[in-house]
Amino acid sequence: MKGTAMQDHPTLKTIFSRKSVRRYSGTAPTLEQLALLVKAGMAAPTAVNKQPWEFIIVTDPAKLSLLTQRLPHAKMTATAGSAIIVLGDKLRQHKGPDADFWITDCSAAIQNILLAAEAIGLGAVWTAAYPDPERVTAVREVLGVTAEHLIPLAVIPVGHPTGEDQPKDKWDPSRVFLNEYGKKLE
Repeated sequence: MKGTAMQDHPTLKTIFSRKSVRRYSGTAPTLEQLALLVKAGMAAPTAVNKQPWEFIIVTDPAKLSLLTQRLPHAKMTATAGSAIIVLGDKLRQHKGPDADFWITDCSAAIQNILLAAEAIGLGAVWTAAYPDPERVTAVREVLGVTAEHLIPLAVIPVGHPTGEDQPKDKWDPSRVFLNEYGKKLE
């Protein structure tokens, strides 16, 4: 494969088509679709295969409405029809100086969820809970997360997109270097 032909690969097409969807039709995804997205999330790589995560699938309109009210950057949650909450599990995290890898591990799961949503025709957007203590508390209270070792990292609204949100070409070769910092790729 060369040049443009490589970009036509289905996986790369999905990556380049992914966008942050904030406008939804109001039709909720099926539970089967949401479970598939979480399965994709769980396929993400993790440090020493610790898999330091838990997931909450939210379809209850009342809970979605509460999340919308309490989270300033997740106002689209109610119209999405569902959300996936990614929790970091500090009991399963890597120990020692690498303990914060749970954030990286869960972020890889979030990216897989976003790509899987794009691949099956759904829309999603990554909204952060952690490290903002008010947002973390809001998610804990709305969804009954009482265990201190579980940290709400992100709320991912998931739904059927209206088609208004479009992907952005973020490629910027001026930020890529070859062999050492400062040596341009081109």
